[in-house]
Amino acid sequence: MAKETAPPKRKLRCAVYTRKSSEEGLEMEFNSLDAQRESCEAYVASQKAEGWILVPDRYDDGGFSGGTLERPALKRLLADIEARCVDIVVVYKIDRLSRSLMDFAKLVEVFDRNSVTFVSVTQSFNTTTSMGRLTLNILLSFAQFEREVIGERIRDKFAASRRKGMWMGGWAPLGYDIKDRKLIVNEAEAASVRMIFERFVRIGSITKLIPVLAKDGVKTKSGKPIDKGHLYRIISNRIYIGQAVHKGASYPGEHQAIIDRKLWDRAHEILKESPHKRSMHSRARTPALLKGLIFGPDGHAMSPTHTRKGGRLYRYYISQSVLKNGAQACSIKRVPAAEIEAAVITQVRTLLRSPEIIVRTWRAARKTISEITEVEVREAFEQFDSLWDELFPAEQARVVQLLVERVDISLDGADIRLRTEGLTNLVADLRAIKPESRRAA
Repeated sequence: MAKETAPPKRKLRCAVYTRKSSEEGLEMEFNSLDAQRESCEAYVASQKAEGWILVPDRYDDGGFSGGTLERPALKRLLADIEARCVDIVVVYKIDRLSRSLMDFAKLVEVFDRNSVTFVSVTQSFNTTTSMGRLTLNILLSFAQFEREVIGERIRDKFAASRRKGMWMGGWAPLGYDIKDRKLIVNEAEAASVRMIFERFVRIGSITKLIPVLAKDGVKTKSGKPIDKGHLYRIISNRIYIGQAVHKGASYPGEHQAIIDRKLWDRAHEILKESPHKRSMHSRARTPALLKGLIFGPDGHAMSPTHTRKGGRLYRYYISQSVLKNGAQACSIKRVPAAEIEAAVITQVRTLLRSPEIIVRTWRAARKTISEITEVEVREAFEQFDSLWDELFPAEQARVVQLLVERVDISLDGADIRLRTEGLTNLVADLRAIKPESRRAA
């Protein structure tokens, strides 16, 4: 009678999973992940008689916490399990797979659904039995407790270090670099930060400061334009006055301050006001473009003034005759500032495109710039036309004072007289500004 032979063992594909919370030491030739894998591979080799074979893929997560399932190697492992490419998951200790009871319950559900066995090399149990599940839950409870204790210890250490003014990591704010785990002043960026505070105090508006910074080419640490949110964070960051902040409390920092306390306090006095009040104040500080240039039909000057009604600011130019002698002294008592300024600017831009003004300016400019051509004058005025909207109010006022000699108001409209020497100076300035340099700014 022939001797019966035992049926061949079913091959069980084993995937080894390794994890290390921090990246420290991973650059070494033989690191913690290698040590875990070596132990797991030895265990798989010892079960060769049971049909265990090692899959070629490596599932190593270096620098990932066990408190989350968002790990690249673990995701690959779960995908291979769902694809029925793995029969057994082997780890050095169960906390390498997870330190969270809830997360581990999700993993066990995936294992059970795909008939996958879970094995820990240093903790012997079987997840297919009720006793094995009980043992697993007890071990996981201790793993989660250990993770929470470590977290509390780290938070306490962090808070104590912040109270001592130490820098505890993260992105360096604009104005500083990180060296030897300390904040070191970056002089070029520090100058930009000081300029931001000074201009905010002068302008009084976050919204109006943004285009000014964009025009000057001020960027964030990463080289992006500064937006409203980033600007608020800069002005509110107590790091700039040499303080370290933890959970709303401030402590003297180890680093050098960039902003002096006086400038900081002035900026934050403005921030305490409502945005509505700040906008009214900034409008009140807007220069009167036609101050000293505008005259009424009686030949007397008109002066800038403003009033508030219903929380809104209204600007006017009012006749000096009316101020001195009453409403009957002049046929035009006052004119709305915004309307007359817009009308004057529109006429100036129109005049600068007229052939007569271009030729007159070219002839005057040849006395000081011998090689200048009529085409260059026309191009300079076209360049000014596109530049105007990029100027902020103080610059616009300066240009108007340079170009406009006089604005006479009458019942028929406004008559504008331009300064020839002002036009010549404008052409000289614009010729010095190359389009490439303007775009770079």
